Amino acid sequence: MIRDFAITAALASCLLLTGCAGGGATVQTSSATYGQQLIDLKAALDKGIISQGEYDDARKAILDKMED
Repeated sequence: MIRDFAITAALASCLLLTGCAGGGATVQTSSATYGQQLIDLKAALDKGIISQGEYDDARKAILDKMED
C-alpha cells in the first residue's frame, strides 16, 4: 500500500512538472523601460546585429506602444 502511494505520488509529480513546461505558448514579460528598449535597439543596430530597416520598424513599434 505504501509502495503504491509512493509510485502514485512520483507519477503525479512528474505529470505536474511536465505540465508546467510542456510545449504550450509562453508569455514573456519585459521589465525594461521604453527608453532602455530604444537604447538596446540602437546598440543592436550599431553592432550590426539588425539592419536599418529592422531598427526602423522596431523603433516605430516601441514608440507606438509609448503612445498607448
